[in-house]
Amino acid sequence: MGKYFLKRLVWMIPIVLGVAILVFTLMTFCPGDPAGIILGSSATEQDMEILREQMGLNDPYLVRLGRFLSDTFLHFDLGESWVTGADIGAEMLERLPRTMTLSLVTLALSVLIGMPLGIIAAVKQNRWQDNLCMTFALVGISIPNFWLALLLILLFSVQLNILPPMGIGSWQHYILPAMAGCMGGVAQLARQTRSSMLDVIRSDYITTARSKGVPEFKVITRHALKNGLIPIITVIGTHFGRMLGGAMVIETIFSIPGMGTYIVGGVGARNYPVVQAGTIFLAIVFSFCMLVVDMVYAAVDPRIKAQYERGKRKVKRNA
Repeated sequence: MGKYFLKRLVWMIPIVLGVAILVFTLMTFCPGDPAGIILGSSATEQDMEILREQMGLNDPYLVRLGRFLSDTFLHFDLGESWVTGADIGAEMLERLPRTMTLSLVTLALSVLIGMPLGIIAAVKQNRWQDNLCMTFALVGISIPNFWLALLLILLFSVQLNILPPMGIGSWQHYILPAMAGCMGGVAQLARQTRSSMLDVIRSDYITTARSKGVPEFKVITRHALKNGLIPIITVIGTHFGRMLGGAMVIETIFSIPGMGTYIVGGVGARNYPVVQAGTIFLAIVFSFCMLVVDMVYAAVDPRIKAQYERGKRKVKRNA
């Protein structure tokens, strides 16, 4: 299993490097002069030229790219913000717990609501329960999360005045953002769970379990759901990775000082080092999500584990 983990971990390296090179190239050739952005419009041309030389902006593209990759991946230096002059790594570490908290709460709501809806829809296929669950899923996947967020603020904060509309402070501040962010995940998980359950619910081993008198609840949870988990796990993993990136909209609407608002602010201020660091961070987190999904595959599905063990035995015999 350790070799399987290392193999998947090695695959992350070219992915993250590719993202880093791409985002650096895009930021390099974007319109605008970094020296002018930092010094402002009142700076003289001589001052801007001195700053360009200090920042290495006059060096060739490949030299700047090599320096950027070395600082980022060898020295773990994400640079300084052009706007505040603060260390980007420190600012990201300060904001990361808020984004992670929001993403984890949103993911928990998506799983706790979406999977039961999908199971009910599969067990009650073509009945009113199935139609109701799938209609809810269709509505959930069609509603933009920013529009839903505004509706939730109007209802629970403006009209009912029972939940805070924005900011951070207590656990109550995460309720509305999590509700707004989970609807797409609930809909996607409900549809995928229903599809996976329908693929296995009429299998021979399900019929055999029922003929042995196994209670229907155990048939569904221990046999059908367990064997249909692989595509569901994929949806959960990818959804969590997307939530970290999609938190930009939710955090901006609810004024949560997390990674999303940090990156959006960097884009608005043309603070390119912040955009580069944020994009690389999201790429690393998403790659780790896929790594965790692969490891859960091996733990849940015996066929993957058996395939790895067979390959390991062949290598030993050939040696």
